Amino acid sequence: MQSPLSLRQMSIPKGWGYLTLLAPQSLLCMRSNFLFGSRYWMIQFSAESFFKSVSFRLFGVKCDNEDSEPLENELLNNLLTMGVDVDMAKKRQPGVFNRIDVNEQDLKMFLMSKGASKEVIASIISRYPRAITRTPENLSKRWDLWRRIMASDLEVVKILERSPESFFRSNNNLNLENNIKFLYSVGLTRKCLCRLLTNAPRTFSNSLDLNKQMVEFLQEICLSLGSSDPIDFVRKIIFKNPFILIQSTKRVKANIKFLQSTFNLNNEELLVLICGPGAEILDLSNDYAKRNYKNIKEKLFSLGCTEEVVQKFVLSYPDLIFLGDKKFNDKIDCLIEEKISILQIIETPRILDSSINTLKSRIKELVNVGYNLSTSNIALLSWSQKRYKAKLKKLNIVLGN
Repeated sequence: MQSPLSLRQMSIPKGWGYLTLLAPQSLLCMRSNFLFGSRYWMIQFSAESFFKSVSFRLFGVKCDNEDSEPLENELLNNLLTMGVDVDMAKKRQPGVFNRIDVNEQDLKMFLMSKGASKEVIASIISRYPRAITRTPENLSKRWDLWRRIMASDLEVVKILERSPESFFRSNNNLNLENNIKFLYSVGLTRKCLCRLLTNAPRTFSNSLDLNKQMVEFLQEICLSLGSSDPIDFVRKIIFKNPFILIQSTKRVKANIKFLQSTFNLNNEELLVLICGPGAEILDLSNDYAKRNYKNIKEKLFSLGCTEEVVQKFVLSYPDLIFLGDKKFNDKIDCLIEEKISILQIIETPRILDSSINTLKSRIKELVNVGYNLSTSNIALLSWSQKRYKAKLKKLNIVLGN
């Protein structure tokens, strides 16, 4: 007698071995000779839930038979229609294309509802294809948590456009929520958290214990240097250097020691430095910082500077330590060749932020209008393009060109 159960039977092309799906209302029975031999895989659940909740693509099992190509290409066709660079996506995260729990259409609709354009969505998936494995429920919850910090949906979209990994890297929303609560609890303002989320979103993917470890370490540093306000100290450092929470305490400790010993700073001077212009140095590789400072010293010594002058020069603008030896030396040589004295450079360290090409082109333009760089202010070499062009226009008028 025939069973009253209504069975759904699907035959899969022969390239899959022998795979049959029998789906009554409460039983899915799968048998595959090439996967399981004579063993059966029995899973008890609702077949309707199965077919509804999963975009059921059978390319999840790899095979070489060309008959399976239409099934394998369903996701690829969808992504291509959305404008995704599939080649880029496959190179970045090939494993995504072997999964059946993908929700590219749900992701598209969700992001569009938040104001993202089709082009932005395609770019996000191209660069971080794992995004299509997130469920609508997970996306919605995570978005709500981000909105506790960001003022609008469009601000969140801008971060995703720049760094999709920051939002989709983790699906642990509880960890995100706990990190947000913790960072607020140690005195960080919404503005500070917004800066963290914009510049160093990986902070919120850190384990809660890891963030606690760094905050407690910074508080200990503060107290050891004689300050009585560790909350303000931590807030200032994190605001100045949002990347510090994704670095190790070992690296930060080594850089603090480097700054104090190299520049012979007392505790009060060190506090001022690392809460201010020196905060950004704290997450540098310690070897890189030492090597760059050594090169700065050697180059300036060769131009007649003393140890005291070098130290004051770097302390006045610690970002100089970010410059590798070749960049620093080439910029100094470029300026010296144009009759700009080393004393002028020492007094105006920010000009070394400009690229070699910018320095050369501006020097040429200024010389052409009769501007004497050896006796005049050279700060305009580091000005913004808009401000510099306005000044150049005035110089043309004043100098009669």
